[in-house]
Amino acid sequence: MQRSKSYALMFLLGAFVAGGALGFTADRVMTREKHGRGGRPSFERMAKELELTPSQRVQFDSITRARRTQMRALWQPLRPQMDSIEKIAKVVGDSTHEQLKRILTPEQGKKLDAMRERGRRRAEARARSDSETKEPKKDR
Repeated sequence: MQRSKSYALMFLLGAFVAGGALGFTADRVMTREKHGRGGRPSFERMAKELELTPSQRVQFDSITRARRTQMRALWQPLRPQMDSIEKIAKVVGDSTHEQLKRILTPEQGKKLDAMRERGRRRAEARARSDSETKEPKKDR
């Protein structure tokens, strides 16, 4: 009996980690322009670090805007699948959270809830930040 409980716990923790990894990966894929990729700086940071002249900045922005448009077009067919995966991942995450809470003390359950809420607030802030960067800048 104890062995099956251990296996169940390992499975749940594995599902929790896999869900988190899937969510993290999907977030990075969908918001790559904002965060940069593979440790490389974002285009905005690159432009600042390169100390571009106004003329270079206009050309730089034009090239990077074209790239962004091309990449969005490439990812567009996958967005419905990513949305479906996100919904499924949420259901799995909610289920895993509830299952984990069942094995925790009430105090630990409160801490787990707080950790989850902090993660959600960070994700919401990131989503707001991403939506703000998608609006065209009029001051350039």
